[in-house]
Amino acid sequence: MKIVDAKVVVTSPGRNFVTLRITTDEGLTGLGDATLNGRELSVASYLTDHVVPLLIGTDPHRIEDTWQYLYRGAYWRRGPVTMAAIAAVDVALWDIKAKAAGLPLYQLLGGASRERVRAYGHAGGRDIPELLDSVRARQAQGYRAIRVQTGVPGLTNVYGVRPDLSVSDQLPRPVVEDWDTPAYLRHLPRVLEAVRAEFGPDLPLLHDAHHRLTPIQAARLGKEVEPYDLFWLEDCTPAENQEALRLVRRHTTTPLAIGEVFNTVFDYQTLVNEQLIDYVRSAVTHFGGVTPLKKLFDYAAQYQIKSAIHGPEDISPVGMAAAIHLDLAIHNFGIQEYSGHSALTEQVFRHAYTFTDGHLHPGEEPGIGVELDEELAAAHPYRAAYLPVNRLADGSVHDW
Repeated sequence: MKIVDAKVVVTSPGRNFVTLRITTDEGLTGLGDATLNGRELSVASYLTDHVVPLLIGTDPHRIEDTWQYLYRGAYWRRGPVTMAAIAAVDVALWDIKAKAAGLPLYQLLGGASRERVRAYGHAGGRDIPELLDSVRARQAQGYRAIRVQTGVPGLTNVYGVRPDLSVSDQLPRPVVEDWDTPAYLRHLPRVLEAVRAEFGPDLPLLHDAHHRLTPIQAARLGKEVEPYDLFWLEDCTPAENQEALRLVRRHTTTPLAIGEVFNTVFDYQTLVNEQLIDYVRSAVTHFGGVTPLKKLFDYAAQYQIKSAIHGPEDISPVGMAAAIHLDLAIHNFGIQEYSGHSALTEQVFRHAYTFTDGHLHPGEEPGIGVELDEELAAAHPYRAAYLPVNRLADGSVHDW
């Protein structure tokens, strides 16, 4: 079997997605997600101009060899653009291999280790009453674990609780959000206290600090929220400074999750070896695909660290499907983030995975179980969009 065609599709059915379709001489096709939110065209160019020409005529079954060839052959290794491009190739090749075998992908990864995959959803509100209503809405949708984000008194625009203008309005420049760390640190414990009082001790609650805290601030927050029994505190401090987590770990028993901005296992070495975190958060789409992410989970399992694959709306249904297959197969699964997608996105990307009673299942279709409607995708072309930027009260860009 040989690869005879590889095509990059950029579409925006509500938000931008980059998809790679690989076709073999036997008529099998495979899809891979290469979406890099806010920098989509960079990956599309990387694939079209530099990767696709290397794939034509190669054997799609040689997944590990192809991965190493693309990673090492470029000399300029790592980084989100490179790893998203490699991820698209990797997932597309796994899709083809599973289709050739007539099996869903998870069967090629060792088979199911569980019957279903627990997921968590997002709740947010400008104030506490609005947040409580949002939690109730997520519960009504079936979620049994919920991430809670809230506005901060005195701030107008805060991550996680305001309309996503990068999607809805397609502004030509990044949205500027407000930030005030002392106000946030004072407010969040009160928020979690209110949520616990309303919903009791059994609902798993998660919170994302979104890299905004210094190490000592993160340590303080982790300690102060211990009474509210968080499932985890996510991205409490910028994760590039891995040694900072030593300080945080010394001061709190609140479980820690980190890694959605990481691209390779090298970003995790200190965190895993010293057991400074409890969950690894990388996405299939941004970590180079199924091949390296499964290796990361095997590495983390040696230290009783669990998986928590990144799964926001900017991971397309292709990337989400690959994640769910991996979730079902690995031993040290923790939880899967699942934001869902718009109805239009799900028309463009028809998928076999399902969400029922707070849990996901990848389905039993051969491959990853996703098909791309290219005609419908073409009707929704790329639109420029950016992620937000934080500024402090003095007008400076926040260091996060």
